[in-house]
Amino acid sequence: MRVAIVSPEEEIWSGEANFVLATTTDGDLGVWPRHVPLLGVLRDGGDVKVETDGGDFLYTVGGGFISVTKDGVSILAETAALKS
Repeated sequence: MRVAIVSPEEEIWSGEANFVLATTTDGDLGVWPRHVPLLGVLRDGGDVKVETDGGDFLYTVGGGFISVTKDGVSILAETAALKS
């Protein structure tokens, strides 16, 4: 599935992913390909993990939103820093 992590200043990461795990204000949200569409609020200081064929990426986000559509996942974060 197509995933993009963006902040107001820049695109932080985009590409194909197998799975996304995001910390929202309602708890952890796991997204596989063909997940039902939804919107969520990212927890300030929470993590977003992106699993790809080439490895995993872990970001700490400073709040924002997650949007899941039939086309993929968009992470709209106030800030995002690569954790590992």
